[in-house]
Amino acid sequence: MQNGDDEVADGSKQKWINKEEGNDNHRIIINFRKRLELCKCCLSNDFAIENLVACAGKELRGRGNFPGEVMYRHPRAQNLKRAKRIIALVSVVSIFLIGVSVSRPGSSASCYLFPASKSCTWQEKPEIIPARELTDDETASQVVITEILKKPVMHSNNPKIAFMFLTPGSLPFERLWESFFKGHDDRFTVYVHASRETAAHVSRFFIGRDIHSEKVEWGKISMVAAEKRLLARALLDPDNQQFVLLSESCVPLHTFDYVYNYLMFTNVSYIECFEDLGPDGSGRYSEHMMPEVDKQDFRKGSQWFSMKRQHAVIVMSDFLYYTKFRLFCKPNMDGRNCYADEHYLPTLFNMIDPKGISKWSLTHVDWSERKWHPKAYRSSDITYDLLKEITTTDEALHLTSDAKRVRSTPCMWNGVRRPCYLFARKFYPDTLDKLMFLLSNYSTI
Repeated sequence: MQNGDDEVADGSKQKWINKEEGNDNHRIIINFRKRLELCKCCLSNDFAIENLVACAGKELRGRGNFPGEVMYRHPRAQNLKRAKRIIALVSVVSIFLIGVSVSRPGSSASCYLFPASKSCTWQEKPEIIPARELTDDETASQVVITEILKKPVMHSNNPKIAFMFLTPGSLPFERLWESFFKGHDDRFTVYVHASRETAAHVSRFFIGRDIHSEKVEWGKISMVAAEKRLLARALLDPDNQQFVLLSESCVPLHTFDYVYNYLMFTNVSYIECFEDLGPDGSGRYSEHMMPEVDKQDFRKGSQWFSMKRQHAVIVMSDFLYYTKFRLFCKPNMDGRNCYADEHYLPTLFNMIDPKGISKWSLTHVDWSERKWHPKAYRSSDITYDLLKEITTTDEALHLTSDAKRVRSTPCMWNGVRRPCYLFARKFYPDTLDKLMFLLSNYSTI
């Protein structure tokens, strides 16, 4: 009797256990369905469905009463997971490669992605359909300039610097220049453009070096014409690789060897070029220069340059842009005072080869007084400290007429920060003796 009661009790107990487990399974399934209802917004995501079903399956299998050991899988889940992983990998790699290419300004990749970038020179930019049809003169000009820029640099067995003096008459610092040139006869040439009167030379390095000259008027295109005349004569000598424009009031600040190495072992032209959004900058622009010269390309800078041979050839070949400045950049033009010698070269090279120029001039000049002409040094101004200050400056300042007032350019030589200036102006003739004494004893030149 006792055994029978035990069997009945055991049977009732087992039924109760089975019933409770069934209720648990039922609750799990109900809870699972509720989760699905709560996540309807995610039902389009195959991963969400798969994870939810897997979670319920694990919970049921853990109790041992899940009908079947095969977990439910969405029929497309595996394929979609593999596809999405591949797409994600390809996307990451693509973004990385684009970032590397674009991070180098002026690189071929970045130029193709962003052809309007100002850091791309003409030969690097992809051929794109212009916003307007170019004139015949523009097309011809672009073809010529592009070919010159693409042409390999012509090497010389005896590379020389052409020192080109633009002066109204005699040169008061010939004795100082003679000391500078002495012992280096085969590494330089001299050219003198005297616009008002024949120069009376006292140094053998200048005798017989005058070229045919024309009248030059301050602030007019005749100044640029004289520069081109000097370049043309200097280009006749195939050994001339660097072309330095100097005035009668310019003096050298370093030894010849220092200047020679500074110029010969770099591949840029030292042309000052900066943006001035004020009345003395883009305020001088004339819309008559359109469409060849756009206002956003208009730049300003000093006329005193040092130019590599490749760029000198471009200046001589340019007729289109030179004509625009000859006609529409002059004093009292439409109520504006535009000076071609301050705008023609900076604008031209900003348009055709902005990476090929330094953006600062190698000739120091002090505009801090903000007058029509720069500060002129008298004998009393010449001191050791003045020369040291000029020769150690490694940041060029550009005074503007806009709200910025001053812009600056770090002086980088082959990627290394170096002193900016090789020459300086304006010095009165009475400074000659002091300059000869101080410069000859200046230890860093």
